[in-house]
Amino acid sequence: MKRPWPRPDGDAGSALIEVRDLTKHFPIRSGVFGRTVGQIRAVDGVSFQVRRGETLALVGESGSGKTTAALSLLRLMEPTAGVVTFDGQNALTLDRPGLKRLRRKAQIIFQDPFASLNPRLTVGTMLREILHVHGLARGAAAEARVGELLALVGLHAADAMRYPHQFSGGQRQRIGIARALAVEPEFIIADEPVSALDVSVQAQVLNLLADLQRNLHLTYLFITHDLSVVRQIADRVAVMYLGRVVETGRCESLFESPRHPYTRALLAAVPVPEVRRTRSRVLLSGDIASPANPPPGCPFHPRCPHPDKDEICRTAVPGLRDVGGAGQAACHKA
Repeated sequence: MKRPWPRPDGDAGSALIEVRDLTKHFPIRSGVFGRTVGQIRAVDGVSFQVRRGETLALVGESGSGKTTAALSLLRLMEPTAGVVTFDGQNALTLDRPGLKRLRRKAQIIFQDPFASLNPRLTVGTMLREILHVHGLARGAAAEARVGELLALVGLHAADAMRYPHQFSGGQRQRIGIARALAVEPEFIIADEPVSALDVSVQAQVLNLLADLQRNLHLTYLFITHDLSVVRQIADRVAVMYLGRVVETGRCESLFESPRHPYTRALLAAVPVPEVRRTRSRVLLSGDIASPANPPPGCPFHPRCPHPDKDEICRTAVPGLRDVGGAGQAACHKA
């Protein structure tokens, strides 16, 4: 598969994506005139980087802001503030032609493999439309390219004549992957791509994504709440809580010695397959706060089980700081 932007020698491991203070607030409107009376802080100052050739997993419970951050990063949803540097260029200041060029380099695989496909178009029509819009192929060349894309994800060229409803869930997700690959991107956001699939099919799709990354030199931002999936596919992990990144680190290090109490609670909730193996539980009190009315200080402090939490936890918002190794945690007590 020919790459549109060959990587120069020696750039493996350098930052492809740098996100600084990314923010997305949704206004709360009330009254006849729609006056803004508040803000939903879906993403509230998120910062991280994704290095070339790696998989960064963005994890957290539902409502933590993972998908909103990803959509804002690609400007599928316009962010409120922040800087997103893609290969040295600020993606948030691009005009329409520049944004179209960005679409050649960065794509997304959506969570629902059925809702994300147009039910009125055949698979071949969907893929040819992408090739036409970006001026990549037409006519016989486009037909050949469609067959190549389908083969790349484990489908047959004849499948181009079928409609989305004629495929299984796993096959539809493969079509979504083929659609993302059609423009030969460098960077792909995978937004919970296996959460709607059976366990056996999940393994097949994860293996496919790993093979494609290795063969095509892809970089992934993998969004999920399933920590068993994270351990299988990720190089590094960023944990989100209430619109903020609360811990980052190498995958194995974070699993073996998490520093933020929320990360420890997430890991303690993962089922243990061995019957005789026991593990201490971390019980959190209360529910996650509303992003429309986040608590002052550390956003996790109302539920934090840390025995030494004190006034600073309730009044000062902690920033990410080094906690040993290559990890960072946003915790006053870490």
